[in-house]
Amino acid sequence: MRGKLVIGLSWIILLAVLGGCARTPEPSLPAEKKRELANVLYNQQLYKQAAAEYEDYLRHYPLSLEEQTHISYQIANIYFERLQDYENALAYYLRAKYLKPNEQLKSALGKKIVECLERLHRSTDARQEIAQSAALDESQKPKSRPGEVLARIGERNITTGDLQYQLSKLPEYLQPQFQSPEAKKEFLRQYIAQELLYESAKRAGLDNDPEVLAGAFEAKKSLMAEKLLQEQIKQEAGLDKYTNDDVALYYKANKEKYAEKDKDGNIKRIPPFEEVAQQVARDFMQEKKQQAYQRILERLMTAEHVVIYEDKIK
Repeated sequence: MRGKLVIGLSWIILLAVLGGCARTPEPSLPAEKKRELANVLYNQQLYKQAAAEYEDYLRHYPLSLEEQTHISYQIANIYFERLQDYENALAYYLRAKYLKPNEQLKSALGKKIVECLERLHRSTDARQEIAQSAALDESQKPKSRPGEVLARIGERNITTGDLQYQLSKLPEYLQPQFQSPEAKKEFLRQYIAQELLYESAKRAGLDNDPEVLAGAFEAKKSLMAEKLLQEQIKQEAGLDKYTNDDVALYYKANKEKYAEKDKDGNIKRIPPFEEVAQQVARDFMQEKKQQAYQRILERLMTAEHVVIYEDKIK
């Protein structure tokens, strides 16, 4: 009886192992194609999707410790610099730190971990991390980004993906001005100048200057207010709230706004809706957002019992 039980358990274990092997999915893409896809997503500024592809690559492909370290660091940089998700960034920086980083990368990881902890308001942990590892100057950090290298600052690479990201942060109305190669080159020079000045200011201790700290606080207030306003305007006047018919009605009520006029201001021609539909849609949404802004502001002022004594302003 005991022998039968042992045999039975052996079969159960064997079936479990085989079943586990059967459930392990084979990678759907070759490793090179997988990395290429992640790079393409990054360069198209689809940062969440790029991180997901890199994470899938890390989990399901046979990688050396060196490559696991490199990919973990790359994922962490996406979370930190592009998505501002400091918890996930910290997790991947820590993973890279305890895999197989070289000495230069180890120092860079120590600095990045400290920055994550500070942004997560974990100052005690940040101080402990500083005590445990020395940090290199920012310009000495090895950085790996998808895309062609366009410039170098010391050992730091600035790639096509970095340039595209910085351009995407410009206001929409300014972005068309930076489409030509010459305009992009000038923007890149200005970006590098800003980075160099920033690093020089840090070395001079200006990150603790009272005026800088006060300015940073005011900037934070402004960004928080802007973020809240964008979210509330989206809720009240997002694209999903209107249809093409709403835009067409706006055009009918404002036809003269789109009229072609002669030098004396006389109307020569009113283009049909189809011809100016994109401009009409932009104007329509801008008006709706402005109206939403006024409603939000009025609600807040009413809720907080705001009173402005205009007669006393001289």
